[in-house]
Amino acid sequence: MIRRRAIVTGGVQGVGFRWGARETAQRLGVTGWARNRLDGSVEAEIEGTAEQVDRMLTWLRTGPPGSAVDAVAVSDLAPAGDSAFRIRETA
Repeated sequence: MIRRRAIVTGGVQGVGFRWGARETAQRLGVTGWARNRLDGSVEAEIEGTAEQVDRMLTWLRTGPPGSAVDAVAVSDLAPAGDSAFRIRETA
């Protein structure tokens, strides 16, 4: 298992990005969370196999219809053992 943090910038708030991320995460079988940040970006932590996480990162680079992703900054984290993918409060 691996875990990655992604900071997604662009037109990513107010377009259902976190809900789309949760649906996609559930479909792909990854765990973690997503939340809006005060700077207008979306932050997500994703945990699963390397293939699952790569597929989720691919989705984050496009997002749901209506979003406009400018960039996704990805960093490595230690696995945390989440049991599901959640939407968290704004940070």
